[in-house]
This record gives sequence, structure tokens and C-alpha cells, in this order.
Amino acid sequence: MTENDKKEQILTALEMKSLVKQKVYDQTLEVFNMLKEILQELSNEYNAEIQIKDPRVGFEFRDRGQFEAELKVAGDILIFSMHSNIFEFDRDHNVWKLNYVKDNSMYSYCGIINVYNFLADSFKYNRLDDLGYLVTRVFVNIEKHFFVEGKRQQEYLYNNFGKSILTKEILKDIVLKIVLYALEFDLLVPPYDNIKIASVGQLNEKIEFSRMQTGKRLGFKFNSDDVS
Repeated sequence: MTENDKKEQILTALEMKSLVKQKVYDQTLEVFNMLKEILQELSNEYNAEIQIKDPRVGFEFRDRGQFEAELKVAGDILIFSMHSNIFEFDRDHNVWKLNYVKDNSMYSYCGIINVYNFLADSFKYNRLDDLGYLVTRVFVNIEKHFFVEGKRQQEYLYNNFGKSILTKEILKDIVLKIVLYALEFDLLVPPYDNIKIASVGQLNEKIEFSRMQTGKRLGFKFNSDDVS
């Protein structure tokens, strides 16, 4: 193979991958914008039907920019974050066992939307050491085929990748499952031994800023919950 042949192969590969990745990015951004619409609609719909007239109870949507959105649900905050880069799965991932990907490896390139669960008070009181948990991540490819890793998402696992398009209806169902999980995922008392000793500085900081580290499973392994 001559140098020119190698050069042509490199340029072809670069152009093909760049086109695929750009299209995947466009598809993922389209899904993310659709997600923002769903979050706004859910906020309006549920707030109109909530019987408890208390500003601390209900939904609150906030658009945090091109790649982030926030849904406050009572004492919880769900952060939806689209990664600006496109990824491919490592060779040990089960997605490579699918004929859909075996037939065309370009289908393996995916955009990712991550969903994190935080306590609303963590943001309200600027508790920078508080913990949030990744509860779901959504993978979207060039054909807008998708799969989901996370809590309560059994029907959208990788083995269905290539079989259905990510529609607004499906995306809303995914969001509702995330909200239900967050509401049922309660804050647990941390183990006594984890907090039995505190310095004067820690207590002063806690009193002034309410910053004692808090998370819904502080001291417990997150993977003890049901994981898809």
C-alpha cells in the first residue's frame, strides 16, 4: 500500500466518523430538547392537579442551558445532563453481541443523557459536599435508536437496542419512572459510627452553612438497590 493509499484511507475514515458523530450529536440534542419540553409540560400538568397548596410541594422546571435541565420534585432535584461528546462502547460491552451493531459498527456510536438525583436542600444551602446519584443514563444513536441503563427501566435495556425509535411518548415514560424512583428513594440516617466524631470546625461550618455532608444513601452502597 502506497503512502497515497494510506492517506486516502485515513481521510475516508475521518470523514465517515466525523459525519456519523455529528449526526449522532444532532439526534441526541433533538432528544434532549424534546426532554425539556416534557419536563415543562409535566411541571405544568402536575402543579395544576396537586391538592396540597404548599410551595414546597410540587414540580419546578428550570432550563439550565443548552446541555442541562432541572426538575425539582418536592425535596428532590433531578438534573438532566447531555454530554457534548459522542461515545463508543468498550469491546466487552454486551451491545456488541447484538446483530444490529454487528451488521454496522457505526450504530454503536451514541450520545449520552445522564440523570442525577440530588436533595433540593443541597442547592438551597450551597452544601458543596453533598452527594448526588446517577439514576439513569440514556444512549441515543444515529438512527435515534436507544437504550437505557438505570433504575426502573427494565423494558428499555440494551437488548432492545435497534428495535425502536425514541419517541416523545417513550421519553415521557422514562422520565415518569425516574420521578417515581426519586420519590421512593428516601434519605436514610447515616450509620452512627460514621458521624460519632466531629471537629469544632465541622460543627461551626454546619451551623453557619448547613453543610454536613448529606445524601440519600450516605454510608450505604448504592448498588444494593434494584439496578437494571
